[in-house]
Amino acid sequence: MRHLMTPLDFSTSELDALFDLASDVERFPEKYAHACDGKILATCFYEPSTRTRLSFESAMTRLGGRVIGFADANSSSAAKGESVSDTIRVISCYADICAMRHPKEGAPMVASEKSRIPVINAGDGGHYHPTQTLTDLLTIRSLKGRLDNFTIGLCGDLKFGRTVHSLINALVRYPGTKFIFISPEELRVPDYITEMLKEKNIPFEEVIRLEDVMPQLDLLYMTRVQKERFFNEEDYVRLKDFYVLDTAKMELAKSDMLVLHPLPRVNEISVEVDDDPRAAYFRQAQYGVYVRMALILTLLGLA
Repeated sequence: MRHLMTPLDFSTSELDALFDLASDVERFPEKYAHACDGKILATCFYEPSTRTRLSFESAMTRLGGRVIGFADANSSSAAKGESVSDTIRVISCYADICAMRHPKEGAPMVASEKSRIPVINAGDGGHYHPTQTLTDLLTIRSLKGRLDNFTIGLCGDLKFGRTVHSLINALVRYPGTKFIFISPEELRVPDYITEMLKEKNIPFEEVIRLEDVMPQLDLLYMTRVQKERFFNEEDYVRLKDFYVLDTAKMELAKSDMLVLHPLPRVNEISVEVDDDPRAAYFRQAQYGVYVRMALILTLLGLA
């Protein structure tokens, strides 16, 4: 039995196989319409989510399975003080696989150690968001045809953004990747990440102005400033509109640059950019369903 806690739980060759399966699911959905007949996915979401929770539910439903679970800790026995360990022991009696989101870093890992079914980390605090990373990688591979030899700009909240941390850790395994970190000083990427890049001799630079680096980028990964990660409302208000990607900035970019965003979007990408063919964030959300379908099949041993 396998779990998915971080993007590094799968080797690059295993990721290739997973992405090949996801691409097959995209092309031939009817082949997989009953692959999970009789199987149940439990979605245990201790903090709010729209895309991640619904994409898991959509993935399992498209595979012919069923979904049970909760979308808020207050609607679960956690509100009565039940531990994650006890919850997963009970869920293991009801379901065949579990997707868990939790505000506390490491909570899905604790669950996996007590679980009798595969557990998927659907986001744990500011730590990891591996299925979003799989979504990002599948989107890049599908639209660019490869996962190596890119200059990628990551813009916005690089301090608290778990999607950013996960994606960096995944991309360092592919050759020819250069990172450009674009953020205000207060939201810089954590030191442990820059130290890791230095140790691996992977090129990176840190800048504040997005305009200065737009012409260099093959990929631009935008993120929102996350209100829920701030302790100080004043700091959030000051930084929330620090970056706004608009058509004027897009004119500085390469003709084949892709704009990605894990969503939800607030103000950091102007709606006028949505019509630009380089805007890939809604296609990215669709790829999230395919990759989660492939992941469920793989972890259940049905692929």
